[in-house]
Order: sequence, then C-alpha cells, then structure tokens
Amino acid sequence: MAEANPMTEADPYAAKPWLALFDAGMPAEITPVYDDGLSLFRAAVARAPERPAVLYFDAVITYSELDLLSDALAADLVMRGFGAGDRIGLYLQNVPQFIIGALAAWKAGGIALAINPMNRSREITQLFTDATPKALICHGSAYEDVVATVRATGEAPMPALIYTTTAADFQTRNDPRLFHGVRTRRFPETIDLATALAAGRGHAPAPARHGPRDIAFLVYTSGTTGVPKGAMCTHGNMSFNGQALSRWVDIEDGMPILGIAPLFHITGLICQFVAAFATASPLILAYRFEPGVMLDAIEEHQAGFAIGAITAYIAMMNHPSARPEKFASLKRVYSGGAPIPPSVVAEFKRRMGHVIRSGYGLTEVNAPTHITPLGRESPTDAASGALAIGVPYFNTLSWICDDEGRPVPQGEVGEIVVAGPMVVPGYWNKPAESAEAIRDGRMFTGDIGFMDKEGWFYVVDRKKDMIVASGYKVWPRDVEDVLYTHPAVREAAVVPAIDPYRGETVKAVISLKPGQRATADEIIEFCKARMAAYKYPRIVEIIDDLPKTVTGKILRRELRAG
Repeated sequence: MAEANPMTEADPYAAKPWLALFDAGMPAEITPVYDDGLSLFRAAVARAPERPAVLYFDAVITYSELDLLSDALAADLVMRGFGAGDRIGLYLQNVPQFIIGALAAWKAGGIALAINPMNRSREITQLFTDATPKALICHGSAYEDVVATVRATGEAPMPALIYTTTAADFQTRNDPRLFHGVRTRRFPETIDLATALAAGRGHAPAPARHGPRDIAFLVYTSGTTGVPKGAMCTHGNMSFNGQALSRWVDIEDGMPILGIAPLFHITGLICQFVAAFATASPLILAYRFEPGVMLDAIEEHQAGFAIGAITAYIAMMNHPSARPEKFASLKRVYSGGAPIPPSVVAEFKRRMGHVIRSGYGLTEVNAPTHITPLGRESPTDAASGALAIGVPYFNTLSWICDDEGRPVPQGEVGEIVVAGPMVVPGYWNKPAESAEAIRDGRMFTGDIGFMDKEGWFYVVDRKKDMIVASGYKVWPRDVEDVLYTHPAVREAAVVPAIDPYRGETVKAVISLKPGQRATADEIIEFCKARMAAYKYPRIVEIIDDLPKTVTGKILRRELRAG
C-alpha cells in the first residue's frame, strides 16, 4: 500500500518557501530539451562540431573528433559481441578515454559502469561479481596490479573484452608532476585501446536509441555502510540534472568547465561530463588531482565553472603558486560532496576573491538536488554554525522527516528526504535495499539536517557518524567547523574514541597549514573555549595528511580509534 503524500498544507514544506530564494526569472520547474545522454551529446556535435570538447594538457579534442573516436570504439565493441544492455567498466582516471568509453557504450546500446580508480582487488572482485561487465577499459598499470590478480584468483567473472590504455595518450606534455613513471604497457591477453581506435576509425554501429528509463550508468556507492551498491542512473535522471544544473548556475554556451571532480563520481558525471554536453562546452581534464597542475589548468584553459570537494579548494589555496590571478577566469565556483567549513569559504573569498557556493546530493539522486542560487551566498546558521547546502532546485521536493518518515516542523532536525526526476529507480540486483532507501520515488538520504524559515537546508551530519559521549549527542561537523577556525589548521576530522567512563569521547585528527605550528594541548584549549563542555575534543592527533577518497572526501572511518 502506498504511503500517504507527506506534502500536505499542514506541512512547512508544502508552500515551498525556498522558491522565494530562486534567482530572478528562474521557474519552479523546467522541461528538459533532451531526455537521454546520447541525444544531448549529438546536439552538441551538431551545433559546435569544431569546438573543443576535451582539453587535456596540450591536447584538443573537438566535438566532431570525439564523435568519431566514440564511433570507432562502439564499432569495435559491437564487432566483438558487445550488445544492448551489456556493461562496460571504466576503470580510469580523468582522461579522455573515460568520455570516449562512456559514449561508445551508449552508441553500442549498452551501459557504462563507473569504477573508482583507487579500487583494489577486493573492490574489483565485488564489482565484477555484481555488475558482470562484458567489457572493461583500464590503465595498463591497473590491469597489471589489480585486474590480472583478480583474474588469477578466479573469484569473479571476468569481462570478455579488456582494453588497456595509458594516461599519456592524446597529450605530449608529460608533466613530470603527474606523468613520472607513466608508460605504455601492452599485454597479449588484452586489447590495446589506441590500436582499436585506429582500426575502427571511420566505422560506426547502427544508431542506438535510448529512452529516459534506460540505464545510462551504474555508479557504485562508497560502501561505507556495507557492500557497495550500484545506483542505476538512467538517461532521464542524468540528462535532466545536467541540463538543470547548467541552467541554474548559468553555464554559458561554450564556457570551459574544470574537471576537478573525478569522472567516476556522480559530481564529475553530472556537473562536468553531462553539463559539458548540455552547453557544448570544453571539459578540462588533468589526469588526476594535483593542486599545482590544477591551478595551471585553470589559467591555461580559462576555466569558467568549477565544482569540487572543499578539500580540493583548500589544497589549491594553500599551494605555493596560488594567487588571485590563477583563479581570475572562474565565474561560478561551487563545492559539494563533503561538509564545507564556513571559515574556509571566508578565507577563500578573502585571499582568492571568489565566493564558494554550496551544492548537495548523493549518487542515488544524480547530484545535485539542493544548490545555492548563483545570485546569493550560502548562509551560515547562527545556532549550529553549519553552512547551508542550498535550496531544492528545479522540479525538486525536499523535506525533513522523523524516524517514521513523517515531516517535522521547520527548524527541527531529522533525515533529509528528496523527490524529483533525478532520483534513481533503485540499485542493481538489490530489490530489498532499493525498497528501503527509495520509497515511492522518495530518496531517504541518511543525512541529518533541518530547514530554516526561509527555505535554506542544512546538513548536520550522517546518521552513522554521531558520537554519544556520556549520553550527549555530538555531531562531528559541529566540532570540525570550530577546528577550521584555528589559524594553523588545514584539514580536520572528528571521530569517536572508546572511553571507559564516557562510553565514547571526541577525538580530532588534524593536519596543519604549511609553516604553521600547534600542539595537541593548544588545539584542545582552543576548542574548549568555544564550545559546550561535552563537545570539545579530549584527544587531538596531528598528522601530515588526512586520508581521503579520490573525490577529496575525508575518510573518517580510517581514523576511528579502537
């Protein structure tokens, strides 16, 4: 039996107070022009064939050339038995081959599988077992170090077609900051991608057609709460959000987009990959994130739009070559994927002259769902110190619910729920998990937050990250936001530590800015003077660098004390 619609006139969310915060002229809902990713790309090729589609160091790949390259790979795939509904794994960094592979999958009637390039044998075994890809494209080093090992164990079904490639292809600069040790590796049991592209040039498979409900990408969640799950991102999900995001932040036609977020991650897929097609824009790629290289790429290619994890902005801001001129071309700067300390936003604006605005979303909602309007700055809640994640944008409903799924009054804390055309239909091969997380098209995010009276939404933390110290609830973000106001702190993460008296106590792990010094005791005293007695960290550990995912999100789970 379907649940009752929670959006009733008695609810504070029914009136959608956030609509008053939209930029002038922005409607509550939009109708996308295209409802599948391939049509979006083909439209970009038709109107701007000679415009750069990919800028990769000194390489320029135009939209017409990208069309030819993806045709060539699609034809090779089909010739080798790849067909409708088959999956091709993209086990790649931010290289042109990722984009070529995804388009080729669609042109061959198949599904792209985004794979974190940091995954090792255990994770690859899980993905191959669950998604059973027919084909795979990977760096030669990844094949040698990981895929060949998985093949030798026999613990997972292997892709029938394995293409190997190198990050050095297409460009000739070979920046030593990134390419030291990168070399071409060829294996008799794999297909060399460059050779396949050359052989297939001028060929194309029969034109494929995709409907909005067809799966475009399988994007696996991080698996922090168990075995990773493959979100089934449909063509309708992805094409809607790419077009919506482009309109919301006013990415002008042809505006260069900075590929700062990894393409395997939902932020990179929607806000870079699909958004570039929506505006026929060049996508600037730089293999993998290195702050000095990224600063040079912004300046060289005149990036106009950027969205990435706040840790990436911290790293660039603190790089020795950072200066306002490096960021001068940027017109829209956004961050998402991890909590954003207000103090970092203020420092970036003061030192580099740009406002970082917030965005929010999950893999399962083809992020974003909430985002700060271009004409406003993300406010900070006075009581909690949290920076707003934005407001629900086009065609999106969102509310805060209690443990029974009922809306709570404005200002009260609960779980954030989202509904809209960006919500995936479920997880690959996991009906039970799908039914639990996505109910009647509503995504129960697992994020704890609240909505203020104006319609701004805030995230307090993840349900699973809450610390209970002597019966008091402590949200790590509250403590981290204070830590980031210390002049010496570069990055911070707060985790629980076992305490014989309090049950759990608060532990902070921090890294320091270059040239700065601080002791653990100094940090503890700093926090003690600025927050309630039950919240301040009793343990502070100072390390060189905090562990992060490839997207830049700090890995709290790796810092948890026993």
